[in-house]
Amino acid sequence: MALVEISGVNKHFGDFHALKDINLSIEQGEVVVVIGPSGSGKSTLCRTINRLETFEQGTITIDGKPLPEEGKALAKLRADVGMVFQSFNLFAHKTILENVTLGPVKVRKQSKAEAEKRAMELLTRVGVEHQARKYPAQLSGGQQQRVAIARSLAMDPKIMLFDEPTSALDPEMINEVLDVMTGLAKTGMTMVVVTHEMGFARKAADRVIFMADGELVEQATPEEFFTKPKSDRAKDFLSKILTN
Repeated sequence: MALVEISGVNKHFGDFHALKDINLSIEQGEVVVVIGPSGSGKSTLCRTINRLETFEQGTITIDGKPLPEEGKALAKLRADVGMVFQSFNLFAHKTILENVTLGPVKVRKQSKAEAEKRAMELLTRVGVEHQARKYPAQLSGGQQQRVAIARSLAMDPKIMLFDEPTSALDPEMINEVLDVMTGLAKTGMTMVVVTHEMGFARKAADRVIFMADGELVEQATPEEFFTKPKSDRAKDFLSKILTN
């Protein structure tokens, strides 16, 4: 059974039909990269997977369980679904180490010592272990985003969602974050990544999903999608971005 099963999902913002009858299965260990023009519904889709966005019709199951609507069950689910946003969402008044240990201690009920040991392992993995005692404002954007990834991993999630994780970064910082994500993809983490970074899609994705106007237009391996897109929408999109 797929780790994530999205079936017949529809979402409106007022009169705007943001997601139109989305059907998608994501396998354990699969890296799915979602691309498409602005306003196509990519981020909305990503945010429905952990119910940051509600939806009116359809079902989403994670690991065989339907998404809870609210309350403790939803909080528990969110602990299993890591999320990395455009903005890093770190707690400004807590050190980097405290940011990473907070969830495991409060939600997973780990001891402080256990959480700190694991946090340092993860901060080392993303290359910012020497910043552990600093505060977020003392780090670059790229470093903060790597901390945000470590913080999500500290919860030992079943799946990681990335919503345009490099779009708020200066160009020279983008690769340091993408390198961490590529490394993560190689470890077998299930990932859904909304991004404009086509190089990452080519290198790290098992499957590329192309969205336009709230619809899932086509899906293929990166090789197929970038060399032989089937739909006119995808051909048009690729001709605009790959010529630049």
